[in-house]
Amino acid sequence: MKDKIMIYIGIVILLLSLFLISCENPWLIDILGKQDRDAKEGRGGADDTPAPIAGFEWIRPGTFNMGSPDTEIGSYLDEAQHQVKLTKGFYMAKYAVTQEKYQTVMGSNPSYFNNNPASGEDQGKRPVEQVSWYDVIVFCNKLSIEEGLTPVYTISGTTNPDGWGTIPTTSTDATWDAVTMNSTVNGYRLPTEAEWEYACRGGTTTAYSYGNTANPDYMWYDVNSVSMTHEVGKKTANAWGLYDKHGNVFEWCWDWYDDYGGAVTDYKGPGTLNMSYGAYRVSRGGCWGSPGQDARSGFRNLDEPWGWYYNVGFRLVRQ
Repeated sequence: MKDKIMIYIGIVILLLSLFLISCENPWLIDILGKQDRDAKEGRGGADDTPAPIAGFEWIRPGTFNMGSPDTEIGSYLDEAQHQVKLTKGFYMAKYAVTQEKYQTVMGSNPSYFNNNPASGEDQGKRPVEQVSWYDVIVFCNKLSIEEGLTPVYTISGTTNPDGWGTIPTTSTDATWDAVTMNSTVNGYRLPTEAEWEYACRGGTTTAYSYGNTANPDYMWYDVNSVSMTHEVGKKTANAWGLYDKHGNVFEWCWDWYDDYGGAVTDYKGPGTLNMSYGAYRVSRGGCWGSPGQDARSGFRNLDEPWGWYYNVGFRLVRQ
């Protein structure tokens, strides 16, 4: 009888010890729940988180429904839902590129909103705007070279922007439009449209990354922006640690604008330019002047790659 009592006592002590260990070490609970969370968020767990990079969040690979359902308020015809699988993770900047960062790399600040920031905000930390898509690929390669990384973009056989000639400013340019992207190297680049939306949603399926209704706690738009940009990072981040994915400035993506197709894997935009739409690159996220519905996760915008717009900036990604 005594032996049985001792066995029971031993079992109770063991169970109590495991309970206390798990309470004092939340990482155990995290490990046990990791697969379930990944499944709910649509992210695969096979690609382990690499070393952190300051100012960036690691976005693990996964599968999601890109676009918007017909029932979503404000949905447009070019947002037809389709499944997208991303097999490679990537780093995405927590914030849009700021005016001070652009000035440091490029030697100028082309922003329209270059003075008189909102009270308590830092002018240099407002997002840069009035930068063309062509300007941005130059910025990406320049910053990559400056930091000793391998540049992503190639024009006319070289990755050095100094050999690309003058940046086009009045129309599209066949030479510049023939730019190629090597997304396997470690330099800075623009996100593809699929990467942008996947990261914006942060595992959600709602109209915004935080719910189905426009909310000024999460974004600068026509309701609260006072018709200007604001310092980055002042609003609540999404679930994956990214700020201002809705509102403040639209953000350039790599892709030419075109209709969506069916289910795709690692989609990097249309292989050829669909001139029925014209030569437009995609921008995403809404801006300081957008109505709420035009800052949804699935909303698509298109702009000419040579154009400067006071509501369009950009955000960096890298491998």
